[in-house]
Amino acid sequence: MKQVLKDKILEVCDKKIAAKGENVGISFYAFFKNKNDNPELLMEAATWWIETHQLDHFEKAVKIKQLVLGITTK
Repeated sequence: MKQVLKDKILEVCDKKIAAKGENVGISFYAFFKNKNDNPELLMEAATWWIETHQLDHFEKAVKIKQLVLGITTK
């Protein structure tokens, strides 16, 4: 995953968690504007979300942040 995407995901997760608490859910669309101005990066996020990790449409921001940071929980 490109560093720019990692940084964006972490930024969005941090903002959502700060605003709505640790139970807030997000989808990979949260990392992009409503305008599809970077289709390559959008596809990278979708592939990571759907194919690599087989995540549901909405997941907890805390979980996504942990995945990006490589943190495993038991």
